[in-house]
Amino acid sequence: APDPAPPGRPPSSFAEELARIRATPSARARADLADTLGGPLPAALDRDDLAERAADLVEWVWTHTVLPDWPRRRRILEADVIARATQLGRGGWAEALNGMSPGVRWLGDSRLQINTHDNLPRELGGAQLLFIPVTPYRCWVCWDIPYRYGLVYPCSGALAETGRGPVPAPAALGALIGPARAAVLVLLVSPLSTTQLVALTGQGLGSVGRHLRILLDAGLVRRRRAGRSVLYFRTEAGDVVVRGAR
Repeated sequence: APDPAPPGRPPSSFAEELARIRATPSARARADLADTLGGPLPAALDRDDLAERAADLVEWVWTHTVLPDWPRRRRILEADVIARATQLGRGGWAEALNGMSPGVRWLGDSRLQINTHDNLPRELGGAQLLFIPVTPYRCWVCWDIPYRYGLVYPCSGALAETGRGPVPAPAALGALIGPARAAVLVLLVSPLSTTQLVALTGQGLGSVGRHLRILLDAGLVRRRRAGRSVLYFRTEAGDVVVRGAR
């Protein structure tokens, strides 16, 4: 996927990102990969065309394994980004970042712990720090020293939990606002589109739309546009109602 870009600069296309990989000097590519592996490169990777071969591999993986499933993955990524932004506005950096991945914790005073390793702290003043959601349940760090650093973390929420059904709505909440509407409200702990809610609840598109209009009018959910999608998410009042019913 194209990389995130700072305000005022358009994001790079996938082709431009591949071109950057291919243009990486041979010595730099080998040194970066050795640093990632934590030791010397295997003989098969200690080669002058490492950057070119790496770009070919990234292009193949994107074309054959990611691109066919990209619309679904993009919806998951957008939902996570909106959810994190909501948490940040509601509870600050601690609520948005704590638990993002194992070992990640906001320490206060502009300090962020990214893992439990006993490494020296790094000052990032003047550099970009990117938080990059991914759909596999893995986390890692990446960098382009000294300009850009990234914390890659797994998405959370109902859409990311493949193989698991949505959390059932509390019986008390179902009795109050109806079980179908309660199911929609419970799922909106993570921002979701109408299409996603239809898939998760099994309800019809018209029914989900009516529930959302009523929840919007009651102030229990809000909506925000993300790209071509409109995502719905619970307000603080909606959170209180769900917690109280439990």
